[in-house]
Amino acid sequence: MQNGDKKLTYILVGIPAIILALFVGIYIGGHNAANVNRSDLVDQSVVSSDKFQIFWKAWQILDNKFVTAASSTVDEKIYGAIQGLASSYGDPYTVFFPPEESKAFQEDISGNFQGVGMEIGIKDKQLQVVAPIKGSPADRAGVKSGDLILKIDDKATNDMSVDAAVKLIRGPKDSQVKITFFPVGGTKTVVKTITRDIINIPTLDTDTKPGGIFVIKLYSFTADSPDLFRNALRAFVASGDHKLILDLRGNPGGYLDAAWDMASWFLPAGKAVVTEDFGGNNAPKVYASKGYNIFNNNLQMMILVDNGSASAAEILAGALKENGVAKLVGVKTFGKGSVQELVSLTSDTSLKITIARWLTPSGHNLSHDGLDPDYNVEITDKDVAAKNDSQMKKAVELLQGMP
Repeated sequence: MQNGDKKLTYILVGIPAIILALFVGIYIGGHNAANVNRSDLVDQSVVSSDKFQIFWKAWQILDNKFVTAASSTVDEKIYGAIQGLASSYGDPYTVFFPPEESKAFQEDISGNFQGVGMEIGIKDKQLQVVAPIKGSPADRAGVKSGDLILKIDDKATNDMSVDAAVKLIRGPKDSQVKITFFPVGGTKTVVKTITRDIINIPTLDTDTKPGGIFVIKLYSFTADSPDLFRNALRAFVASGDHKLILDLRGNPGGYLDAAWDMASWFLPAGKAVVTEDFGGNNAPKVYASKGYNIFNNNLQMMILVDNGSASAAEILAGALKENGVAKLVGVKTFGKGSVQELVSLTSDTSLKITIARWLTPSGHNLSHDGLDPDYNVEITDKDVAAKNDSQMKKAVELLQGMP
């Protein structure tokens, strides 16, 4: 990372406190709005307008008429108002953190790896699993990418934010959480009681397939991923093969810099990897290839993706697909790519705001829609029962058919 900028991707490893990936990009800086003059924040005509007076009138009426006069403190009322203001923007990832939640979030991003090991997100206004972490309690319990989360213990998830869900699901090792799922492709709900554990996030595995095919399976984009990926590429080159499969299935993302660095091994300097679009608030920022570009036109490459491929995984897959380096095999990706900024309001409260979206080199908005594969291949229940990886088989078949 450059200049000490903590530009993370969220992993919301669901429960745990692993918040390394999904949002590909969360700025955590020294911003503090505690002493900012009100005139610097909003138009004074709004503050003094009759419309704004409705807020004070409602506060007064509630104080005078609510059945339990001392039901909440002034701080709690202010926090509730800010939460409502944040939610009015219609973005599930723009949220206000009161003191307890703010402290928990800071602990999450510092790396408290205890939970059930799944990344969660919101799609079509529904809380769902982006991907379980390989070997985690969630993975062992049979949780799948795309499973809807309907209840956490006894709380329904209707209109629940990702952060609120994380708070409910996380917990110390050996404690349990009961989650009600509607499984992807299922016909009825399933209740799973999962025992929390310390989560170890795998990063990368390599394998070979018949026909001189080298396989790199990338589970997440951690701080160590670029070095591990470089070593895997070195092994690929040393093998003498020129056919490569990059497996990004179930990869929820991670550090932006990791995806940027990996793409640079395949693209000449100056080629766009991804664009950070601020929606007109600031000029867009293009992340161009660093120009490692060690491969020539002899490279033949397929990338495996599914609905658990998100954020940094989509950035890498999109960059290589749109620059003509690789074809995508599998099913449509999750579709998540936004940047959050964490702003301190006071010493113990904070505001997390979506400030930008990620665009592929062609301008495709990853937050709006996922990536469509070049070869759509679904894994059916029959495939699962027979342990038949039809997506991998298709990628191998395609590469074996190339000279």
